Amino acid sequence: MAFINDIMHYEFLQKALITSIMVGIICGAIGCFIILRGLALMGDAISHAVLPGIALSYMFGINFFYGAVLFGLITTVGIGYISQNSRIKSDSSIGIVFAAFFALGVILITKAQTATDLTQILFGNVLSVRSTDMYMTLGVGAFVLIVIVVFYKELLISTFDQTMAAAYGLPTKVIHYGLMVLLTLTTVASLQTVGVVLVIAMLITPAATAYLLTDRLSTMIFLAMFFGATSSVVGLYFSFEYNLASGAVIVLVTTILFIIAFIFSPKYGLLWRTLRIKKQKATSY
Repeated sequence: MAFINDIMHYEFLQKALITSIMVGIICGAIGCFIILRGLALMGDAISHAVLPGIALSYMFGINFFYGAVLFGLITTVGIGYISQNSRIKSDSSIGIVFAAFFALGVILITKAQTATDLTQILFGNVLSVRSTDMYMTLGVGAFVLIVIVVFYKELLISTFDQTMAAAYGLPTKVIHYGLMVLLTLTTVASLQTVGVVLVIAMLITPAATAYLLTDRLSTMIFLAMFFGATSSVVGLYFSFEYNLASGAVIVLVTTILFIIAFIFSPKYGLLWRTLRIKKQKATSY
């Protein structure tokens, strides 16, 4: 009750709550396509590779959103170009590009002399969200969700069967790079909440939790959005009450939800699977 009362009275907490919920929703939605396409490493790469753009934005006194999105897109194009024009495989090109950009970002942040900002960028601090950050997150979130709804069928077909998508005449490469744009926008919108280091957990863990509970993509997306938003709210509560790092707490909540689903999922849970195996062995005798 005290937390609810604080939300009613403190504007900074209201901004934090709205922003964290939206981040949980869009990370859950995009995360479903990322894990189904096997692009978890790409999400990690983009989240780290935006650091030079953030550093340059601070140095030039502009909003970090623009620099981060620019370098996220450069990373996506660079990884694709290397893997398509050399013997280097996709996972190796991801490692090369994101490690180089992340290292460049650390150097630029050091030169910019923004140590406090570096800590917030790496680990997030949702309690310090400004109005501009909140509106940016809401705008990005609305755009991402609208694109998913409008192009749901195209995303569905190309995610599960690239050959069939090509046979239907769908531009699979355009869809892939379009999804990478959405991933970049989602990553940048999540930086203030969970930071560069932990954003990959928000992209993967809620979606993975939902994946254990359903075989339908539409249901998976809604469950992932619910788990992401719930984790954000619960994590915000504990981080505010006990003065803990908001991003880390939110990620731990998502992990706890995953562990519960991993053990107790009716169809894919460890517990029920073990019981079924024991039952099958008992009936075979």
